[in-house]
Amino acid sequence: MSKAPITHNTEDNTMTRRAIGVSERPPLLQTIPLSLQHLFAMFGATVLVPLLTGLDVQTTLLMAGLGTILFHIFTKLQVPAFLGSSFAFLGGYTTVSGAFGDFGVKDSAHMLPYACLGVACAGLLYLVLALLIKLVGVKKVMKFFPPVVTGPIIIAIGLCLAPSALNNCATCWPLAVVALVIVIFFNIWGRGMAKIIPILLGVIGAYLFALIFGNGLGLLGEAGQVDLKAIADAAWIGLPVHMDETIFSIDWNNSSAIIFAITTMVPIAIATMMEHIGDICAISATVGKDFINSPGLHRTLLGDGLATTLSSIFGGPANTTYGENTGVLALSRVYDPRVVRIAAYLAMLFSFSPKFAMIIQAMPSGIVGGISFMLYGMIAAIGVRNVVEAQVDFKKSRNVIVAAIIVVCALGIKFSSGMGADVLSGVDGAVSFSIGGVVISLSGLAVASIAGIILNAVFPDKDEVNDVTESK
Repeated sequence: MSKAPITHNTEDNTMTRRAIGVSERPPLLQTIPLSLQHLFAMFGATVLVPLLTGLDVQTTLLMAGLGTILFHIFTKLQVPAFLGSSFAFLGGYTTVSGAFGDFGVKDSAHMLPYACLGVACAGLLYLVLALLIKLVGVKKVMKFFPPVVTGPIIIAIGLCLAPSALNNCATCWPLAVVALVIVIFFNIWGRGMAKIIPILLGVIGAYLFALIFGNGLGLLGEAGQVDLKAIADAAWIGLPVHMDETIFSIDWNNSSAIIFAITTMVPIAIATMMEHIGDICAISATVGKDFINSPGLHRTLLGDGLATTLSSIFGGPANTTYGENTGVLALSRVYDPRVVRIAAYLAMLFSFSPKFAMIIQAMPSGIVGGISFMLYGMIAAIGVRNVVEAQVDFKKSRNVIVAAIIVVCALGIKFSSGMGADVLSGVDGAVSFSIGGVVISLSGLAVASIAGIILNAVFPDKDEVNDVTESK
């Protein structure tokens, strides 16, 4: 089998594209731009987390790269996943950093290392679930995660991300449309390499459009301009890790702050582990390989958890498998994990350049929105495909009920003002409750996942009405 993603048809002189499997290797000249595409796909969301929390952007890039490599090592270099910053812990970071006055800490910035310690402990919780799966077997565990559960969860992941894409688009619709049109054009009508790197071309094209029509002609308003001064002022080389921002800067005698941070952050891992399973199912469905069984869900959980712990120790955010990069896999149809690892190496390399980090930070939000518009939709489409290919029978009432409750819980809780949601400000709704004075908040996706698992386990496998009819 040819290892090139492009095959030539001599009869009609056209170029046709096939998928590049996980065991194949595209030529190096194709690999680099493919890796850059993954790099750009994760940048927007990955960089946004430190911007919202106060964590360092360079540290975030370094730990995203290191975390991805660590994940690939534990998954036997088989799973083409990229690990970026997790949004699930944003509320936890805000809670812990905002409580600095209660524990005698100087300010919120000095409270962040305590939050990072809590996230590091949360990452270790992944190891517990991984050990459980290893002991009882993935088949017994995955009985609780059939396609009727995982499919709607994957759909919900894509739909929950949709407002984020639209909010970014709304900052500058012309830029968003340009980015989206370029991606669609090259994905459908592109030839050769252009066809398999539409996202990278979309980012570059829209960035140039912003420089010409935004900065140059002033036609796009302030939101459509690149902050060139910030780029010019940034240094070329700088260390990505700062010891005063790591957990080693914590006052270990301040046990109250430590306990508060751990008890606030660790419960959030319940939600992220559920989302991890959905992400691995999405990657499996996209690639066409069962990563749940090989290399195994216990290995993916182990890699994700340890990556989160490592990142948090050195002042980075929690890591998670990225839906954006799953969308890139679906669009490019290049599943070689080496492509993703090169993207990770590039992220680590660029983390040593404050100027490069600023180039990414200065990218207008409209460009991120246009790219996300396509990627988030692709994730939802993958969930639909998962349900269709598994031939889930929606003539059965129990399947309809399970799927319906999953989608409504995920979307309803996320966007319900009664759950504390504020779509315009980006604040998600959550189900909150207190155990022993500790407030635990579960995201809509976490509640949906838990509800789907329970309902699938409780409801009979066959339609009760049909059973009664057959017995007669």
